[in-house]
Amino acid sequence: MPRIQILSDTLVNQIAAGEVVERPASALKELMENSVDAGAHSINVELVAGGTRLIKVIDDGGGIERDDLPLALHRHATSKIHSFDDLTRVATLGFRGEGLASIASVSRLVLTSRFEGAQHAWRIEADHGGLNEPEPAALALGTTVEVHELYYQTPARRKFLKSDSTEFAHCEEAVKRLALAHPARQFTLSHNGRAQLRLLHGDLARRAAQLLGDEFVQTGVALDERAGPLRLWGIAGSPTLSKASRDAQYFFVNGRFVRDKVVQHALREAYRDVLHHDRHAAYCLFLELEPEGVDVNVHPTKIEVRFRESQAVYRFVLASLSKALAETRAGAVPAGVDPETGEIAAPAHLVAGSPRPPAPPGAAMYRQQPMPLPMAAEPLAVYDRLFGDLKRPAAMADDAAAGWSGFAPTIDRPALPAEDEDGIPPLGFALAQLHGVYILAQAAEGLVVVDMHAAHERVVYEKLKTALDLAQMPTQPLLIPHLFAADRLDVATVEDHAEALAALGFDLSVASPTQLAIRSVPMLLKDADAVELARAVLKDIREVGASQVLAGRRNALLATMACHGAVRANRALSLPEMNALLREMEATERSGQCNHGRPTWFRLSMKELDGLFMRGQ
Repeated sequence: MPRIQILSDTLVNQIAAGEVVERPASALKELMENSVDAGAHSINVELVAGGTRLIKVIDDGGGIERDDLPLALHRHATSKIHSFDDLTRVATLGFRGEGLASIASVSRLVLTSRFEGAQHAWRIEADHGGLNEPEPAALALGTTVEVHELYYQTPARRKFLKSDSTEFAHCEEAVKRLALAHPARQFTLSHNGRAQLRLLHGDLARRAAQLLGDEFVQTGVALDERAGPLRLWGIAGSPTLSKASRDAQYFFVNGRFVRDKVVQHALREAYRDVLHHDRHAAYCLFLELEPEGVDVNVHPTKIEVRFRESQAVYRFVLASLSKALAETRAGAVPAGVDPETGEIAAPAHLVAGSPRPPAPPGAAMYRQQPMPLPMAAEPLAVYDRLFGDLKRPAAMADDAAAGWSGFAPTIDRPALPAEDEDGIPPLGFALAQLHGVYILAQAAEGLVVVDMHAAHERVVYEKLKTALDLAQMPTQPLLIPHLFAADRLDVATVEDHAEALAALGFDLSVASPTQLAIRSVPMLLKDADAVELARAVLKDIREVGASQVLAGRRNALLATMACHGAVRANRALSLPEMNALLREMEATERSGQCNHGRPTWFRLSMKELDGLFMRGQ
């Protein structure tokens, strides 16, 4: 059996390279992070063959002194920590001192740097672990690192690399992550001599628009929440702008891109109520906390972290994002958009709610212009009276409740959003119903189209949640009980979970071994098909148990109930009913999406409508 022996420094570095330098993107990440730590304002990246032939990073940072160049390529040599106490409160991106050494052990690395105030630059070259003496070089300022032929002399590692296009895609993603974390710095990226990215310095909103798209910022939710030493800020993507994959999810902890199970679970839970099926949210969020509260020394790639108080972080992230998403009410102007111009406002994480824009000159208000048709006079007069009533919130609520029992004021109403100077609410006034499915409304900015079933479903769902949270689920006794055939499992469910059903607003009893009687239903769902609703609820309780339904799966059950209670398609609505629904949407949290994450409304501005008809062209 061979005896134990000390490995050479070169072999140790090559072993470390297997963890630190998994692929060209890993090496690029280490080099760019060094540039950021050096205070660079501009970082230029040049790649050849996806980074396998050449990775070149040029920065204008503080540079490295001549005597420190050999140390920079020595393992565990760093200027960023000096003791164990420093390790517990790391505030820089790099700190291990093994990135450059690991890269140099599996490539030919050339490091050229000019220290601030030095007469000229110095250059040092390392060839797969072998180190040359520094020599004078020409460089205006900062540092340039060239990595040639990565893994060229280690074919066992090189064979695991993918195609050049795949490796470049990973490198580009590494640049995007760092660029989002540092929007005040300029980044450029070229591949095989062709420019791929040019990101000028700016704020988060403009950087996110460049990398994630204008629509992400324009429809996104800007948030900035604090709780003690914790702060969460950034842009949460609109639920209606969901993705089929997780490629638009960027979460940073103290400026470092991370993938953490605690955080990811909190984010999923916050979006669960508004995201459509298996879609994934898009976001660019930043969590800030004291360096002592997070351990970044968990994995060589530093992409994983460990929080000292993980449960506190979980609750804070979940509560902050849930609060921000709850404010996405129908008709609200997106926080990341300048309402005057429609352009992206900056900085996104500090954008406050803006007043609604005044109507364009000459735009029709809620009073329509008279038409030269005798038959049009009386309908317009009726509509004018309707609008006059709608401008008085109290009258609106009473008329709506009388016209549509689905909106009976059984629980406290939230405050309605402010109208604009012309008295027009955010979603405007209903004009007509299209094919029994959509409501068409005239708003200050143009035309609003509402999916009436999806919108009503969200309104009912939020009311059910509020009522259940307050333990005040109002019930509607039935004059004549509904009897329906039931199997033995349904009968047993009613017998075993009578209290849980009562908490949900149901009074179900056993009429016979094969029949159940419905004596009351939730007031908010009194117009639903009572038998279908009862069967759906019993099925949920039977499958997962009453305690789970009222805890973890509570919202899923309420969503089922809301779907049964929402107004169905092809039901003709009167103008008061349509307007009542619009007002409820404006006052309901998360009303921009239905319970399944689909959008409930869209707005076509006058500019967009004019474009369709080529007006002004």
